[in-house]
Amino acid sequence: METPQSILKQYFGYDSFRPGQGELVQSILSGRDTLGIMPTGAGKSICYQVPALLLDGLTLVISPLISLMKDQVGALAEAGVPAACVNSSMPPAEMADALYAAEAGACRLLYIAPERLTAPAFLDFARRTPIAMLTVDEAHCISQWGQDFRPSYLKIEEFLAALPARPLVSAFTATATAQVRDDIVRALGMREPYIKTTGFDRPNLYFSVERPSSKPNALLRLLAERAGKSGIVYCATRKAVEDVCDMLVSKRLPATRYHAGLSAEERQLNQDDFLYDRRPIMVATNAFGMGIDKSNVSFVIHYNMPKNMESYYQEAGRAGRDGEPADCILLYSGQDVHTAEFLIERSREAEDDALAPAVRQHLLERDRERLRRMTFYATTTECLRRTILRYFGEEAPLSCGHCGNCDTTFEQVDATVEAQKILSCVYRLSERGLHFGRVIIAAVLTGSKSEKIDQFRLDTLSTYGIMADATAARVRQLTDALIERGHLRTDPARYNALFLTPSGNALMRGRDTFVLRLPREKAPAARAAESSAAMDQDLFGRLRALRTALAQKAHVPPYVIFSNATLSDMAARQPITEFELLAVRGVGEAKARRYGGAFLEEIKRYLQEKA
Repeated sequence: METPQSILKQYFGYDSFRPGQGELVQSILSGRDTLGIMPTGAGKSICYQVPALLLDGLTLVISPLISLMKDQVGALAEAGVPAACVNSSMPPAEMADALYAAEAGACRLLYIAPERLTAPAFLDFARRTPIAMLTVDEAHCISQWGQDFRPSYLKIEEFLAALPARPLVSAFTATATAQVRDDIVRALGMREPYIKTTGFDRPNLYFSVERPSSKPNALLRLLAERAGKSGIVYCATRKAVEDVCDMLVSKRLPATRYHAGLSAEERQLNQDDFLYDRRPIMVATNAFGMGIDKSNVSFVIHYNMPKNMESYYQEAGRAGRDGEPADCILLYSGQDVHTAEFLIERSREAEDDALAPAVRQHLLERDRERLRRMTFYATTTECLRRTILRYFGEEAPLSCGHCGNCDTTFEQVDATVEAQKILSCVYRLSERGLHFGRVIIAAVLTGSKSEKIDQFRLDTLSTYGIMADATAARVRQLTDALIERGHLRTDPARYNALFLTPSGNALMRGRDTFVLRLPREKAPAARAAESSAAMDQDLFGRLRALRTALAQKAHVPPYVIFSNATLSDMAARQPITEFELLAVRGVGEAKARRYGGAFLEEIKRYLQEKA
């Protein structure tokens, strides 16, 4: 008799479920509507794929992106699971074949975009085909309070109502606040659902924030430290993607790009180059990622700060999906806040006219508050992991001992005098009817001889050159801190010109103090974290080379054959029989039959050469 554990081992190669997976699987198999909130990389797909192979009928999976469907179906096929998808990129004959296989019971999981649910032809298929379960992937897309709201997801409830019998409903997402969670339950009409939040912590991820004077130099340094590894560099705008990618390519780095302004053909080509490790560095906007299930991403670098913590954690979480150590690094500057403010304003101006003005204004205020919380993360001196977990409503120790801030020694610095000089400069400029941004303020205070200084005769200000012993970067850092504390405000409509606030006026006049915690000694961002297994590095390298060759022959991405974590376990265990190979974590029966012989032969050759 098949059980969840036997299915897990036979098809997916794992001896046991990860935390939370078993409870979600049992809830589904008991016939209860189920909502799983699990961080990226925690194994959400297992929670509905295992029950789908035990339920009597078809499991219909609602998926937001074509690339995500293809990745999931491809991975299932490699594992020996009968699955198919229906999407707009397929010719009609291929779609008809997929639906015929599903109706005939030859397909256990059928992936489909929400836009197609209410199409008459698909409704006819759904009404005559026994559907055991409807699963909603990336379920936060159904909530207008989520960061990736997609109106097409609202069609799901209409589709369920059109079926002759309501199937079991399950939903999964990586990032959901309590409000989004409640919205998912309501919008899907879930009946007394079992809700499981497995915890948002990803212990294998190392979080750090850097505030470099030169982001291009910082990025080149970080990539040099991670040479040969696969990672994503996220940028806030298409132009930034183009500029960063051009810079990396000019330095002979294997980078490619992805944003919505590229043709569909180029996006697909560049995505494939990344997936197949031909170009292991992807520079992209947030348009890239939701449909990417690449397990060997070992770093995610945010070149610009995202607009909210939900987006940041989802994007950063694309690192380390195989459970191996991975880095999540944010390169922060005060300009990132202004860019995010501009993008928020523009996105809300472009909202559908059907959205009520009061709702649009509420969403705008919500976005601004989320940006404020994201800025706090980028500038805090407290534990970064704790800051993330508390944002999502989870308690955490004061220090995780494994993030950039916990690895940094901070010291208390009384910067009151320096702050008063900056505030005085803003005040003196306002007396002349002038307002500038942080760059010009720093130029005045450090005694710069720039053209702008001469043009406005700023060298005649009493504050000109009074911080000549400080660098412009130091002045900008302090200015950012004054903005974050509310002592200065910026006006986006006037090129982020600075204005004194009442609290800033009080500080300038000596009625308050300005104390900061600043880093005294920074630990290196890159760490050579070792795998938990005593892995043989030479054998691991040979197994990776073999995997690449097999992937090229099979025309699939290397990680689809075996993840880095599986190869690490294989290099540690060094199996020489199929029975021993099946004990390797991530090796299921189908993959053992298809690829096991080649890997066992390579391990035997390696051991003979060492003997």
